[in-house]
Amino acid sequence: MTTINIYYGGRGLIDDPSIYVMDKLTTVFDELNVNVKRYNLYEDKHGISVLPKTLKEADAVIITASVEWFGIGGLLQQFLDACWLYGDKDAIRRLYMMPVVLSTTYGEKEAYQTLTKAWEILGGTPCDGICAYVSSSVDFETNNDYGMLIEKKAENFYRTFTKKMVTFPSSSNAVVETSQAVKPMTLTPQESEELSMYVSDDNYVKRQKEDIEELTQLFKNLMDDDTDTSTSDKDTELDTASLFANILNKNGDDDKYINAFRTHFNPIPDTAISFALNISDQSQTLILDMDNSKLNCYYGEKPDATATLKANHIVIDRIISGEITLQEAFMTGSVTAKGNFNILKSFDRIFNF
Repeated sequence: MTTINIYYGGRGLIDDPSIYVMDKLTTVFDELNVNVKRYNLYEDKHGISVLPKTLKEADAVIITASVEWFGIGGLLQQFLDACWLYGDKDAIRRLYMMPVVLSTTYGEKEAYQTLTKAWEILGGTPCDGICAYVSSSVDFETNNDYGMLIEKKAENFYRTFTKKMVTFPSSSNAVVETSQAVKPMTLTPQESEELSMYVSDDNYVKRQKEDIEELTQLFKNLMDDDTDTSTSDKDTELDTASLFANILNKNGDDDKYINAFRTHFNPIPDTAISFALNISDQSQTLILDMDNSKLNCYYGEKPDATATLKANHIVIDRIISGEITLQEAFMTGSVTAKGNFNILKSFDRIFNF
C-alpha cells in the first residue's frame, strides 16, 4: 500500500490553518487508498534526530511549516538537519516532497523556498505545493474555493509521485555529490541511524560524559600519587596529564567545581579541616582538604573528613555562583550534612563566593 509521511513543524495550535490543510489532504489521500502517517514534531522533540529513518517507509513526503513570525521554525530545521546528518541519502533521492507553508504573518514564500531548496540539497525531488497567507483561519477554512484548490493540489501530487514524473535537474542536487566527494561518508546508512538514536538519548550522552570525567580523574589521581617524588617528576606529570587530556579531549583542570573552589579559597591560619561534598545526582564526591594555606581538591573518598555534605549539582551551582551560602542551603534542607556541624560557618568563610 502506498504511504505518505507528513512532517508537521508547527506548535499544534487549534487555530493553525496548517492543521486544516493537512486534514484536507489526508481526506483526499484516504479516498485514493493511500496510507498517511503524520509526525507532529512538537510531540517528541527529543526524538526528532531518529525520524529520518521513517523516510524509508514512505513513497512520498509532505513537509508542513507554520510561519508565525519568521522562517520555518526550529523543529523543522532540526528535522532537516537530522536528514542531512543521519538520513539515508539513497532513500531520500527517490522521494518526492510536497511543501505546505501557511503563514499568519509575512514570509510564507521565503519559508516555501527554504523547504524546496533544502529538499533539493538533500537529493530529493520537490513538487508543486501549497503556499498561502491566512489572515483569518475561519474564513480560510470555510472558503469552498480554497478547499477545492487543496484537493486539486493533493491529486496532482499523487499523480506526480505515483507516475515518477521526471523533473529538470537542479544545481542544488549537486551539493550532496560534491560534499561527499570532498569528505567521504564513513558511515553506512544503518550506522547513521544508530548514531541518530544515540544522539537523541540524553541518558546515553550523560553517561558518556560521566565516564570520560571518571576516567580523567582516575588518571589524575594516579599521577597525584607521585607528585612528591621529585621536581622532574612534576614536569613529567604535567606532560603526561596534557597527553591524557588530548586523548580524552578534556583538560583535567577544567572541572568547574574544582576551579571554583580553588579560585575562591580564603585560608584560615592554623586551620586543618576537610569536606567531602557528595554530588548526589552525579554519583561523585568532591574532596576539599585544607591544611592552613594549602587546598587539595579532587574527586574520590575520604572517610575521615571533618564533615560530609550532600547536595545535587543544581544546589552546588547556586552556591559557587554566589546565589546562596552553604549555611542557607543547609537551613532550607537543600544540603544535608553529617559530622562536625560547627564548621559549616567556616565553609562560607573559607570559600567566599
